[in-house]
Amino acid sequence: MKAIRSVTTGGPDTLELHELPTPQPGAGEVLIDVQAAGVNYPDTLIIRDLYQFLPPRPFTPGTEVAGTVAAAGEGVQRVRPGDRVFAILMQNGGFATHALAKENELLPLPADMSSEEAAAFLMTYGTSYYALKNRAALQPGETLLVLGAAGGVGSAAVQLGRTLGARVIAAVSSQEKADFCRTLGADDTLIYPRELDKESQKTLTRQIKDIAGSDGVQVAYDPVGGPWAEPVLRCMAWEGRYLVVGFPGGIPAPPWNLILLKSCQVVGVFWGAAVMRDLSQHLENVQELQQMVAEGHIRPQVTQTFPLEQTADALKLLESRQAKGKLVIVPG
Repeated sequence: MKAIRSVTTGGPDTLELHELPTPQPGAGEVLIDVQAAGVNYPDTLIIRDLYQFLPPRPFTPGTEVAGTVAAAGEGVQRVRPGDRVFAILMQNGGFATHALAKENELLPLPADMSSEEAAAFLMTYGTSYYALKNRAALQPGETLLVLGAAGGVGSAAVQLGRTLGARVIAAVSSQEKADFCRTLGADDTLIYPRELDKESQKTLTRQIKDIAGSDGVQVAYDPVGGPWAEPVLRCMAWEGRYLVVGFPGGIPAPPWNLILLKSCQVVGVFWGAAVMRDLSQHLENVQELQQMVAEGHIRPQVTQTFPLEQTADALKLLESRQAKGKLVIVPG
């Protein structure tokens, strides 16, 4: 088998393509012939030793895969060789031609979904649905502001917000991304600068207030962080919910008095840990998401695919914040 390996700490250029023995599944494990692997922002962090969970090196990054069961270990009952599946790999290993998964990490791949779409589904839609449904309790008619709205989790949040009946404001860094978000169902868009100083923060605050109106933003979905956080916090509605999803723009330090004055909640969203702590909630959410796909309300937005050999290029594109929708590795 071929696999991308993180041998030393560093960015995408430190990754290496290796030829390795194809592993055999142990008890309760399944070997997947990987047909597609999703690229996610945590993949850029884990190779730099900046993520919450750090596997020992050398390791193969990548947690989101779709493909066909190649072999099943002792005790596996729910799947058999030839079944189409998709999975979140808690132990990484996705950027490869073959990957080991535990049986409880697998889900059957819907017949009407391609491997590329399935590899772009669980992480982004799982995170965004957990955030909007379980953490924010988003209600029909509320105003939802999505930062980084053209990215993987952002584009999922736009579609889900629309499906849940919210008014969706998509905040992005270019007109091209704004146009993309319109195709996803955003009601309004705003374009913010890629760099913010105090004056441009004030401008962004005015932009958001002009669009959101006097009631403000009931739910803010923030996978960006950095200096973009404070202007959004200034626009929160009374008892609004600010969802903390990620920090590619840096870890923000907004004035805490704004939280008091708005009587709003700042709510953490750690989907991976939530899955491990409450599997029944996760499976319920996945079932509801699959129903939304079947009814045509949401669809994974795969905008670019890369061969395994170009995994570093995909990660660099994601880091540059130029990517729209979801990037996917196709190993075969």
